Amino acid sequence: MTAPSFAQRRAGPTLVVTGMRFEAGIAAGPGVETLHGLRAEALAQGLRQRLARPCAGVISFGVAGGLDPALLPGRVIVASAIHDGNRLRPVDASWSRSLSLALPEAISGVLAGADQAVTSVAAKTALHAATGALAVDMESHIAARVAEELGLPFAACRVVIDPAQRDVPPAAVAGMGPDGSTDIWALLKALLAGPGQVPDLIRLGRDARLARLALLAARGRVGMGFGLALG
Repeated sequence: MTAPSFAQRRAGPTLVVTGMRFEAGIAAGPGVETLHGLRAEALAQGLRQRLARPCAGVISFGVAGGLDPALLPGRVIVASAIHDGNRLRPVDASWSRSLSLALPEAISGVLAGADQAVTSVAAKTALHAATGALAVDMESHIAARVAEELGLPFAACRVVIDPAQRDVPPAAVAGMGPDGSTDIWALLKALLAGPGQVPDLIRLGRDARLARLALLAARGRVGMGFGLALG
């Protein structure tokens, strides 16, 4: 099958890549298609399959783990580049400027990508020192790589959920279902095994609420197609 031309690709919707189902729900809207619940190579394959059809551009959207100690839960980040562990991958400068104009409260800076959740303070500190990234997620580096391979515009907008100076409780990680939903039974099992996590989990829940509200506000401001101006 012949790959779509650049013009044909640009005729399609903006593809929004998220990790969790609730993020995809927030992202959905006119001029948008979402892809969520895939990790690592499965995400790369899913992206290539989807991008064989017309698409205007790809944006990574959702929550991220804080790496910069100055950033509190709910802080919006528009990526200036994506660090994939080896090198910086570019974002579309014009699209990123549009996002920053629509989101004046956002900070611009590097986002890091990781194939595994970065949950401990020690791991966050090490990754911040190695990359200079403001926050980390598990989708941006893959979406950036595939978009770059296929010559599509790419951007990323993420909101801090857990601050750099706080560990993520193991029960929260256990409760992340493979399809991007919350696995309640796995969460309860992890809590039974370690009931001392409850206070940290409650605090994370409060942080998650702030992040969700910030995501909703950001989504409302970027508008149709996530602010991607079609050429």
